[in-house]
Amino acid sequence: MNPSPLLDMIDTPQDLRRLEKKQLPQVAAELREFLLDSVGKTGGHFASNLGAVELTVALHYVYDTPEDHLVWDVGHQSYPHKILTGRKNQMHTMRQYGGLAGFPKRSESEYDAFGVGHSSTSIGAALGMAVADKQLGNNRRSVAIIGDGAMTAGQAFEALNCAGDMDVDLLVILNDNEMSISPNVGALPKYLASNVVRDMHGLLSTIKAQSSKVLDKLPGAMELAQKVENKIKTLAGEAEHAKQSLSLFENFGFRYTGPVDGHNIENLVDVLKDLRGRKGPQLLHVITKKGNGYKFAENDPVKYHAVAKLPSEVPAPEVKPAASKPTYTQVFGQWLCDQAEADERLVAITPAMREGSGLVEFEQQFPDRYFDVGIAEQHAVTFAGGLACEGIKPVVAIYSTFLQRAYDQLVHDVALQNLPVLFAIDRAGIVGADGPTHAGLYDLSFLRCVPNMIIAAPSDENECRLLLSTCYQANSPSAVRYPRGTGTGATVSDGLEIVEIGKGIIRREGSKIAVIAFGSMVAPSLTAADKLNATVADMRFVKPIDEELIVRLARSHDYIVTAEENAEQGGAGSAVLEVLAKHGICKPVLLLGVEDKVTEHGDPKKLLDDLGLSAEAIEKRIAGWIKAV
Repeated sequence: MNPSPLLDMIDTPQDLRRLEKKQLPQVAAELREFLLDSVGKTGGHFASNLGAVELTVALHYVYDTPEDHLVWDVGHQSYPHKILTGRKNQMHTMRQYGGLAGFPKRSESEYDAFGVGHSSTSIGAALGMAVADKQLGNNRRSVAIIGDGAMTAGQAFEALNCAGDMDVDLLVILNDNEMSISPNVGALPKYLASNVVRDMHGLLSTIKAQSSKVLDKLPGAMELAQKVENKIKTLAGEAEHAKQSLSLFENFGFRYTGPVDGHNIENLVDVLKDLRGRKGPQLLHVITKKGNGYKFAENDPVKYHAVAKLPSEVPAPEVKPAASKPTYTQVFGQWLCDQAEADERLVAITPAMREGSGLVEFEQQFPDRYFDVGIAEQHAVTFAGGLACEGIKPVVAIYSTFLQRAYDQLVHDVALQNLPVLFAIDRAGIVGADGPTHAGLYDLSFLRCVPNMIIAAPSDENECRLLLSTCYQANSPSAVRYPRGTGTGATVSDGLEIVEIGKGIIRREGSKIAVIAFGSMVAPSLTAADKLNATVADMRFVKPIDEELIVRLARSHDYIVTAEENAEQGGAGSAVLEVLAKHGICKPVLLLGVEDKVTEHGDPKKLLDDLGLSAEAIEKRIAGWIKAV
């Protein structure tokens, strides 16, 4: 028996829209089962997709996609969208090299209206599309689908503030599941979770839905109904839990609808059909359950936010795992706890990445010194600056890709004031399956030009701990950038030793060829050097860079090679060229880094090899270059 007779009939949303509304619950059930099977085999973002199945089906049933624009915030919840838009038979390639991207991607499908990966961009993008369609005379509709976690970010409110004052047809759907990757933090989620607000809005929505068909036919009745609604709002506004306003969003100029059950697909269709015909800014508040339909994900949505593969329903016999190398993230997390024990001034800040940045144990040990500020990178950095002004020692744990979102604050609020804030930059370099939106390939380039910054790039796990301790002790802004995953397996000290700032170290003595390597590129450079008999320097610091060591190597070798897991433009290799130019040294120099292009998603080893940054590729590139020059 075919387990998915309806889903198998759907290649595009046009096929979906040929079905009767009463068939949609079955479509959603089949879609959820397909999702469980496909993600269970490939891995990927999981719980958020399960929670958005009914909403996705309803949206494509009501809206004329791709003519109408659906803009998914972040994109963690976009797998059902991909399945319904012609990519069902490619789901087995999800996040694999040459396969489907884990996020909406404009070059992948005409149904992906806007490329995403970072949070809180959907409202601004959908607003831009709505304004463009209005100016072009198109009768298209634009919808932004944003989670309550992403709604906590400032960019979302900037877009709401702009849209609410414009005469434009825009629908914002607030997908409220009370979760980001971790549980939501801050005042807004508490506001949205208020039973008084939810119950009162539900009452108003019910009154409006049930009475509008009658009232709009009676003279003067709608005016009377509006007065009743306003009176209810006034009474609710006097309640203890809703003193300011019944609806935050109505104060932004949006007409609020909801909250509605995000898993009642037939009701969702009716609500969306009504909203599609309305004019002006609209906001639909939808309540969903992250992980809906899979008990493990429902019970632990943090763990099942993303998975490698699904566990068996029947637990396997417990087998003691072999000892594994710690990840750089784990090395950082342990260092942070140890340093906090030694210095009570230390506090840790994360923009909603507690698990990913390795802060779970720190939060448990030092809850009063742990600050999750939500998806608010800009605020995280300025908050750290304020703490530093008063003698606190902030450590901002942040992914390289997300630090991009707080660049102005790093410059203006920290570096120009020379405040001692340490940035622990995780996911520096190629990140693999998450692809270009999450690649940390630009931090060396955009940090090098910032005054007062110290930038360190550890070559292994122990170096990571050493450089974290060193930069923490520095009385200036500093950054330690380290890659995703494990390193070489170096034994990690349990102390808090430091090294001299701005000094590198020779890891291998050779002749003729000097490889000046940074961070994660030291290990593959050493492997390549064994076959080339090259000297390898582990520079440790990108800024201040060890000019003395560079000059010495340049004068004692015939060829200079730089290696970094960062964009070639403006990166560590450029810093070496600047030193050579400053000292009037003219030698052949080969820069090994990421060339000026958008990288792909896939296995990191494959990606590094394609970029010419694996050990074998480095050897071949150097050998070929020397022959050519």
